[in-house]
Amino acid sequence: MLNNKYETLFLEVEDGIGTIWLNRPEIHNAFNEVMIRELIEVFDEIEDIDEIRIVKIQGKGKSFCAGADLNWMRDVANYNYEQNFEESLNLSKCFYAIYTCPKPTIAVVHGAAIGGANGLLASCDFAYCDEDTTFSLSEVKIGIVPACISPYVTKRVGEYGSKELMLTGKRIKGEEAERHRLVNKSLPKTELDDYVDSVIELLKTSGPVAMSQCKDLLFNVANVWNMNAAIEKTAEMIAEIRQSDEGQEGMAAFLEKRKPNWVK
Repeated sequence: MLNNKYETLFLEVEDGIGTIWLNRPEIHNAFNEVMIRELIEVFDEIEDIDEIRIVKIQGKGKSFCAGADLNWMRDVANYNYEQNFEESLNLSKCFYAIYTCPKPTIAVVHGAAIGGANGLLASCDFAYCDEDTTFSLSEVKIGIVPACISPYVTKRVGEYGSKELMLTGKRIKGEEAERHRLVNKSLPKTELDDYVDSVIELLKTSGPVAMSQCKDLLFNVANVWNMNAAIEKTAEMIAEIRQSDEGQEGMAAFLEKRKPNWVK
């Protein structure tokens, strides 16, 4: 199933996987205000499509995403503070929509991931790349900072790794991106799709509701709860899940040595 209602991307749904294709290949999928808005919309749409269990983000053409569209940047350069704030707030909301998606998200990266593109991949639960991919957090080279992507890149790379990548703006390839943990794994082009498929097959054996709840758990542990709050909150969560339909089915399947009903 294809959803082509968007101008800068389209959603493909097949076998439980919703693939969001960045679809501006003529400019290496550089993003503008339209793509930002449409990414927020498509993630909102995906939440309500029960058929979709796993979400992928990929780029059409030669690159994953070359960062900000130059024409959009020319316009932004002339904005006043209020206009810049609103535009930047939308970008932050875009990354947050990806980060808080209740379904597992996977970025499959090739060609180039420049500037804000790294926010797209860092917001995902998993990121895998072709080893020939070029990465750069190059904002400082034009006198600005990678502000909106920083919460997500820093979660992946850490403070000092982020300093190395963000202050130098240097270009790195897939293997170094993996060493920095910007991506989970860098692979030869011929092996990338098969590896991603193997991860997807593992995810499909996990309970869909459990994965969503696990993502919510990790969000709260990483961002909301202190240790004292976590003692009670985590106990409440597991007590509730054990009583849920999926929890009951999963435990019964384990005890009866059969596959649970969400595994085909």
